[in-house]
Amino acid sequence: METETAVSTPGHPTISIPMKRDYYWLRSFVAGGVAGCCAKSTIAPLDRVKILFQAHNPHYKGLGVLATLLAVPKKEGFLGLYKGNGAMMVRIFPYGAIQFMAFDNYKNLLSKQLGISGHIHRLMAGSMAGMTAVICTYPLDVIRARLAFQVTGHHRYTGISNAFQTIYLEEGGISGFYRGLTPTLIGMAPYAGFSFFTFGTLKSLGLKHFPELLGRQSSDNPEILILKTHVNLLCGGVAGAIAQTISYPLDVARRRMQLGAVLHDSDKCTTLTKTLKYVFQQYGLKAGLYRGLSLNYIRCVPSQAVAFTTYEFMKQVLHLN
Repeated sequence: METETAVSTPGHPTISIPMKRDYYWLRSFVAGGVAGCCAKSTIAPLDRVKILFQAHNPHYKGLGVLATLLAVPKKEGFLGLYKGNGAMMVRIFPYGAIQFMAFDNYKNLLSKQLGISGHIHRLMAGSMAGMTAVICTYPLDVIRARLAFQVTGHHRYTGISNAFQTIYLEEGGISGFYRGLTPTLIGMAPYAGFSFFTFGTLKSLGLKHFPELLGRQSSDNPEILILKTHVNLLCGGVAGAIAQTISYPLDVARRRMQLGAVLHDSDKCTTLTKTLKYVFQQYGLKAGLYRGLSLNYIRCVPSQAVAFTTYEFMKQVLHLN
């Protein structure tokens, strides 16, 4: 997810607006969390299909994206498309909230304390924010992946609490919840970094050169110029596509390591390098390391549209501008 950069409206007189700083961190936390939940709920069916694709689930072997989307409701019912989404919501609220807050804090730290400014501080702050959010919420992501990989009638876990208990008892305690963390962090650094960097750069250039065409005043602070909804959608989609292309092989490796004992070939996916090598040798580049990438491209536009629209709405409602 990307955050927004405030830009003063050219040609407008300065308006004195009382800054509502009370519980600012809490209001910021809520705004990011709500935006993340809305965005992820919108694309939950595509996330389920992506996980089935990446780990080569035998129950949907040989099916394409559309065919799998149609096959899941027939085999598991309509709610099968949302399997694992409950765990995702528990994870994504703090994840989105932490990432948005961390980005702003890291950006201020880099520019004010370390003197690093320009576009590079967006890249660095975005990478650090993404990794911070991952570390804080990773166990919930593992649970969500395990639940989403299950097929009705072939359940290993009965729910979120059972998955926690089973993994803790059978897979080495706390360490079982952090399997695949290394490739996740390595993948998150370029993904979050380039997402923030690309979006922030596109936004600043757009508002600088075409403020009337691309921007509008924030309802809670007329001094702030923000992107129009359809422009947010376009910039977010481009940022997501670029970031996803760069980091996708690491995402595939992460998923296979997370699924662990659920896969028959889990012994070959114990480290990042072994997993990447095994997937490439076994399935190749397109059908292995980049399997399901087209689905991620399809996910980018609606996900970013909902995330930005909701986050901007929440920022104005909660007076964060």
